[in-house]
Amino acid sequence: MRLSDTIETFIKAMMQEEQTEVEIKRNELAEYFHCAPSQINYVLATRFTPDHGYVTSSQRGGGGYIRIVQVKRDAREQLAYLLNERIGSSIDSASASVLCRQLAESGVVSQEQAQLMAAAVSPAAFSVPVPEQVKDAMRAKVLRAMLLRIMELAG
Repeated sequence: MRLSDTIETFIKAMMQEEQTEVEIKRNELAEYFHCAPSQINYVLATRFTPDHGYVTSSQRGGGGYIRIVQVKRDAREQLAYLLNERIGSSIDSASASVLCRQLAESGVVSQEQAQLMAAAVSPAAFSVPVPEQVKDAMRAKVLRAMLLRIMELAG
């Protein structure tokens, strides 16, 4: 497991204990993981974003901290956000994979369903000799169709 994955897992475990909000000190966390504070910044900037269902804020200075708040949405609201704001007319394979993982983490779909969705929009599924832009547009259409169906089933 990569260090950034380990840090992400650690912070998410802290959040489970603390409910939906946690305060961390970047330097202390960097010391704990024997890494540079910039590694903590990277994890926060890439894995704890509004797209991932989190809002972060920070207080700088000697007693500074970083507060991470998990934003709870119901399944229908989450799906509408993804359809209207996140996917658009194209989506790359890495973003699609992250999106599928987030759906499972938030409980909108099961882990197995998320894995099937990720497989359907994976690079292997789109290994045809067409430009990446076309693949990304096709991937978005497939993902949107799946999410619309999930939304219909959710009632």
